[in-house]
Amino acid sequence: GYIQACRGLMISAVCLGFFGAIFGLVGMKCTKVGGSDQTKAKIACLAGLIFILSGLCSMTSCSLYANRITSEFFDPSFVAQKYELGAALFIGWAGASLCIIGGSIFCFSIAENSNSPRRGYAYNGAASVMSSRTKVHNSVPDKTPPKHFDKNAYV
Repeated sequence: GYIQACRGLMISAVCLGFFGAIFGLVGMKCTKVGGSDQTKAKIACLAGLIFILSGLCSMTSCSLYANRITSEFFDPSFVAQKYELGAALFIGWAGASLCIIGGSIFCFSIAENSNSPRRGYAYNGAASVMSSRTKVHNSVPDKTPPKHFDKNAYV
């Protein structure tokens, strides 16, 4: 019974992750689909919540399975084949944690961008910089035109 529950939770986590990815793509500012910026922010926040829910389903499934494995392993009256925690459980925990963290970042990044409008920066142009060689006056007049710009002024 617990294996069926773990399978159901993992399948729901995968399905929720798929729909979270679709909503996340629609809610991004770089896509043309989704409407205005406020609508996109709401869709992206929904995608973050779905990712968090997907991570919680996966975390619950891995933890339920690990709890059962460890309780059977340390039970002296359990005579059937005993299993140990494997790499798949640790990968599942890491993936669930990343899903929860990613969903939280998704939610918080949209909330931060919606509070403050984006400001544009005006380009004032580069200021000319005189080199130290042009400030020194030579006693012999030079036929070359004076250098008003240093090599770093062109960067």
